[in-house]
Amino acid sequence: MSTTDQPGRCPWCGTDPLYVSYHDTEWGVPEFDSRALWEKLILDGFQAGLAWITILRKREAFRTAFAGFRPDIIAGWGEADVSRLLQDAGIVRHRGKIEGTIRSAQAFMQIEERTPFSEFLWRHLDGQPLVNHFRSPSEVPIETAVSKQISKELKAQGFTFCGPTIVYAFMQATGMVNDHLVTCHRHPSFAALAK
Repeated sequence: MSTTDQPGRCPWCGTDPLYVSYHDTEWGVPEFDSRALWEKLILDGFQAGLAWITILRKREAFRTAFAGFRPDIIAGWGEADVSRLLQDAGIVRHRGKIEGTIRSAQAFMQIEERTPFSEFLWRHLDGQPLVNHFRSPSEVPIETAVSKQISKELKAQGFTFCGPTIVYAFMQATGMVNDHLVTCHRHPSFAALAK
């Protein structure tokens, strides 16, 4: 297949097969599972200051190190677990982010006592993905009023590494917004999921 035969894609994924697969099969697909949403939010927090491909390459190691991203388990972790994770070369070894993950697991569990975490997030969009129609990467925002509001509420609950820019990247990845460019072959199929 020549380059001209390749389907149009959002340019951010480049040609790395792992990144292309992530773009084509995951990024922008609406996610409603509370645990999966929490995992993605935590990984987006770990990405702060790094490229997403770095986290993507380490994702399986993260899943192993963090007990399959089960907040009910992680919420009970302490200093011994932080020390263990700081020795794990398979993940991003950042004390603040590791400790923040434990606090965020505790916050997740408190939210879940009242309402599903998925509902806590998706109510900001009335449970429906927002479908954008951007033609150029320069049109795509790095944060929005909704991401600012979600960030504020998450921080109030005890979450860390969840500023408006991280939250907007999270919203894009989990299909809360469809920011595939209209020239991307995934835009129409993901837009249809919002109907």
